[in-house]
Amino acid sequence: MFKKTNELKVMRDPVHGYIHVEYQVIWDCINAKEFQRLRRIHQLGGTYEVYHTAEHSRFAHSLGVYEVTRRMVEEVSGLKELSEEDKVTVMCAALLHDLGHGPFSHAFESITPVAHEIYTQRVILEDTEIHKILLQVSDDFPEKVASIINYTHPNELLNQIISGQLDADRMDYLLRDAYFTGTSYGKFDLERILRTMRVRENRIVMKESGIHSVEDYIMARYHMYWQVYYHPVGRSYESILFSIFKRMKDLYQTNPELLKDLTMFLPFLRQEDTIHDHFKMDENAAMYGFTVLSESSDPILRDLSRRMLNRDLFEYETIQDQLDLDNIKDRVKKLGYDPEYYVVNDEAKQSPYKPYKGEEGHNIWILKNDGSIQELSCISNIVSAIVRGNQKEDKKAFFPVK
Repeated sequence: MFKKTNELKVMRDPVHGYIHVEYQVIWDCINAKEFQRLRRIHQLGGTYEVYHTAEHSRFAHSLGVYEVTRRMVEEVSGLKELSEEDKVTVMCAALLHDLGHGPFSHAFESITPVAHEIYTQRVILEDTEIHKILLQVSDDFPEKVASIINYTHPNELLNQIISGQLDADRMDYLLRDAYFTGTSYGKFDLERILRTMRVRENRIVMKESGIHSVEDYIMARYHMYWQVYYHPVGRSYESILFSIFKRMKDLYQTNPELLKDLTMFLPFLRQEDTIHDHFKMDENAAMYGFTVLSESSDPILRDLSRRMLNRDLFEYETIQDQLDLDNIKDRVKKLGYDPEYYVVNDEAKQSPYKPYKGEEGHNIWILKNDGSIQELSCISNIVSAIVRGNQKEDKKAFFPVK
């Protein structure tokens, strides 16, 4: 049913050594224009403004998620027994799961009400190169791939591989982001996790002997979020992006003539964007738009764009309440700035692991030596302490000081 390539395709990868491709549908999807677009989307949004080597793309990450998934369905007892159709379907879903991301990670979603997950579904299901490639397998193959990404596939195991608390997506991005930021926070023993992963009762579980590697993985998530993903300088960069998009949306309502040259943004401002508009909107297009805006007749857009292009970022302070925020707004007003666009209130919070009641596929399950299965926090003292403890939060205001 599934055509294979003439020979095994391999691509070097600094995280996994090699990416291996033997199915033609996978190879064709990689070479489709919608997937190649991901080369022009940074994996970490504005984090490269903090870690200068974090220049890796959604393209590389998507290949990594595919490779972890390929290894899971070829090596893990209980997954390697899946049918060829299930294996290829979940590998396609792994490869294509980030197709809908706009430029600058989640900041772009402030200009459009459509989440990147919806765009991903549209790329797979609408008139695109990817859709036509998937149709060559069967008429319902695009729907099967999309159902894994939105967690509705009837085979729960396939959903868990892509979307869980120990899934291929998270395992790749932690290792990849740690490598390219030059930090050690995200490192964990992927080989040990794969060797001790099993399937029981239609759930992906970990053998008790592998619990330490899972604890390392949980701690890697914790440290990567607070040291990399929520770094205040990266958040400052994104706060300027949010302000630019907010100003563009406000101006489009009051004085759209000022934005007439920004053809790359107009479909999104009108909320009339098609999947082809989304394809054209990558970070190259957005950066050109910001370059145009740096000479705008609107002083706010001109200044914010200049700040973003030249890394003249906002300063930041930790705030406790509305009074702290109001004091900062007063200081910004005295400097001659409009707090509506020059004070950004941002709250970061994250739990590296959270057990869900009634959503068994989203939990991490441990296969004990006696054959019983228990949720991770019931066995691990480290994870139990994380689950019982207060969720860490960081409230900051970002604003100019000169």
